[in-house]
This record gives sequence, structure tokens and C-alpha cells, in this order.
Amino acid sequence: MHSTQAPRRIILASASPRRKELLELIGVRFEVVPSSYNEDMTLRMSPRRLACFLSAKKAEDVALRCAEALVIAADTFIDLDGHLLGKPQTTAEAIKMLRSLNNRSHRVITGFTVLHTASGRSISKAVVTTVYFKNLTQREINAYVASGEPMDKAGAYAIQGLGSVIVNKIDGDYFNVIGLPLNALVPVLQGFGVKVLKDSPASDSRP
Repeated sequence: MHSTQAPRRIILASASPRRKELLELIGVRFEVVPSSYNEDMTLRMSPRRLACFLSAKKAEDVALRCAEALVIAADTFIDLDGHLLGKPQTTAEAIKMLRSLNNRSHRVITGFTVLHTASGRSISKAVVTTVYFKNLTQREINAYVASGEPMDKAGAYAIQGLGSVIVNKIDGDYFNVIGLPLNALVPVLQGFGVKVLKDSPASDSRP
């Protein structure tokens, strides 16, 4: 039986400001220690397994430097008919990615790992959200890339920003598209003793 005692130290193994904002949104107190692990998206694995593998490697990298901590790591990429897309390195690459996604659906896959360094206990999961793009003109794609927003985002867009106007609809967890699937992450954190929804006397009151 695993202990549910709350960890004294929680670490987000990511420099992503979006993941930081999402953890803050659910009231978790944590430190940021970015992982130095370099993702290899050419590994011969299924997309879900690859997402879990990469997030686990990120967590393990940070765990080596942080004793007595609960490490949270994640990796997000796009699966377009079996072709995996990460972050664009140039504006030309961003335009190419957006043109490939244009007027089509694709899958956003985020793998996350929660690793307890003291016990070595680790849980990894992958979450998939389907995103449907609008039919954009080349001028609209160029204008979006010119905004600068696509350059550090998987698939070259940010659904929580200006990219919201190029998405028609989604099926699945919205936060997964941003980079951290809260619906799946919260129960895992609670299993490690992290309090997300704290008990309140007011919630037990009777009229």
C-alpha cells in the first residue's frame, strides 16, 4: 500500500510558462527545475508510448538532482496521421506545419510522469485530444506566424492565445492541448498525497 502523505517538495520539470500557469491554477505549490533531457521523437514507439517515455526521461533527469521530491514532467507533440510534429525551429517550418494542419483534424498527445524520488515510485500516462482546424487562407497563416506566437509551441499554434481563432473545435481535454492534462493529472497527484481540492468546513454545513 502506498503512502498518501503529502510530499514536502513538488517540482515541475519544465520551463514552459503554460505548464507553470496550469499547476498554479489548481493551487499546487511547486518549484521549477527544467529538465535537460533532449527529446528524440524518432524513436520507434507508438505515439502514446513515446509521449510517456519522453516525459519519464525528463522526470528521471530532474530526479537525479532533487532528493526527497515529487517530480512532474510532461511532453507534448502533434500526431498528424502518424507524422509527429514538435516545435518549429524557423518561421518557414511554422508555416509548413500550419499548412499541413489546415482544414484537418489532428491529435495532440501529452505524456506526463509523476515520480517520487525517495521511493522511486513513478506513474506515466498519455492523454489524447483531437483538434480540428478551420480552413485558413495563406495570408491568415502568414499573419499568425508573423505574430511570433507559434515559435515555441508544438504544432506551431497556441490554442489559449491568438491560435484560438484558427481552431474550429476540439474533442477531449482542453488543457491537454495547452500542455498539461489536468483531468488526468489531478487524480495521480492526489494518489501521491497532494491536496488539490482541500476539505472546507463550509462544504459540510447544512442549511
